[in-house]
Order: sequence, then C-alpha cells, then structure tokens
Amino acid sequence: MKFVKYLLTGIVFGIILTKAEVISWFRIYEMFSFESFHMYGVIGSAVGIGMVIMQVIKRTKMKDLFGEDINLPTKPLMLKANVIGGVLFGVGWAMTGACPGPLFILLGNGFWVVGVTILSALLGTYVYGALRSRLPH
Repeated sequence: MKFVKYLLTGIVFGIILTKAEVISWFRIYEMFSFESFHMYGVIGSAVGIGMVIMQVIKRTKMKDLFGEDINLPTKPLMLKANVIGGVLFGVGWAMTGACPGPLFILLGNGFWVVGVTILSALLGTYVYGALRSRLPH
C-alpha cells in the first residue's frame, strides 16, 4: 500500500510523456535525422531543470522525504567510459526507436513489441553486472 503514490506518480508521468509525444517513434526518428527540435527541446529542458534542482538541493542542504541528508556523488568525470556508454546508449536508442526511460509507458500504450526491447535491456543489464569487474571504470 505504501507504493501506491509511486504507482500513481508513474501513471501521471506516463500520461504526460504520451501527450507530449516523447515516446513517439516518429519524434525520435525526427531527432536522430535532425528534422525537428521537439525532442532536443524536451531533453534540453529536462537537463536545465535538473541542473537548477541539483543546485537548490546543494545550496539548501535539502533532506529527502524521510528527513535524511541527500548525498550527491562527487565522483570525478570518467570521460572515456561516458563517451563509450553514451555512444552505446545512442545506438541502442536509434536502433529500437525507444529511449529506455519510457519502455514501460510504450508497453502500457499497447505496443507489445517493445517487450523484446525490455527483455534485451534486462539481458544487457545482467551481462554488464556479470562483466562489471572486468570493464574499465
């Protein structure tokens, strides 16, 4: 029962992403072929809002819902790993036409074929976990 608020938040978030056409394969295609600013605007807005929120959290020493301190990571930038990971992420996004974030929203919208992408994402996560100790970090 305590997870109902998260379920409702997810449903509302799914509706917003659906109405904003962020889960649309066509919008993603437009983005990767540089035909439309729609997705770049959404992603840029999310990054900008995230930057502002992170600064608010840092400067006000905000606490989480349970009153605990929010500890933000201070790990140094790993450029090589980030570039490789970003390229793999982008290739997967372009190949499937779906960002990993809204995969379950697509499934909820009746696009059953996205189940293959979800299973592939789970398999990739498992393989990464199995190989993590041997990968450069």
